[in-house]
Amino acid sequence: MHSQISLVFLVVILVGVNWSIAGKEKHLKEGKVVYLKLAPVDPRSLIQGDYMALRFDVARKVYSALPKAEDHKNWRRDVDASDGYAVIGLDDKKIGSFKRLHKDEALSKDEILMRYRVRSGKVKFATNAFFFQEGHAKHYESAQFGQFRVSNKGELLLAAMHDKDLKKMGPDEKE
Repeated sequence: MHSQISLVFLVVILVGVNWSIAGKEKHLKEGKVVYLKLAPVDPRSLIQGDYMALRFDVARKVYSALPKAEDHKNWRRDVDASDGYAVIGLDDKKIGSFKRLHKDEALSKDEILMRYRVRSGKVKFATNAFFFQEGHAKHYESAQFGQFRVSNKGELLLAAMHDKDLKKMGPDEKE
């Protein structure tokens, strides 16, 4: 009896994981392309392998637009933890720039919503790191933009790193 219950739980877990993977694959395939200006930092983590810690220019602008906490105990956290949506304008190259915080108003055709989260006094979009194969840091050192796929719900997935000319970066497929 216990083995049957374990088997049922295993099947449920596997179905859930595969459902999640399929959803992410669909998001990467069908999401709107947006390029966000990056400020890469900390190119190596000895514990986790090679990665690039990321900061986004739009995150700084969202932070500036957020209401500041009136009674904050930690002087480094003057913005309360929250979730919300930023309105991002897209230029003809699909480079995103912060327009305003979303307040349920209609968007113009060159605007999209991007979900943000404020945690520990910092605005976060999707991810704060880009992981790559060990030894491939040189391929990403000059990254200027992250290419994101944005769902209709404003959720972001980092798809690739790009240089200043929006050329995709990474090792040659021959390597």
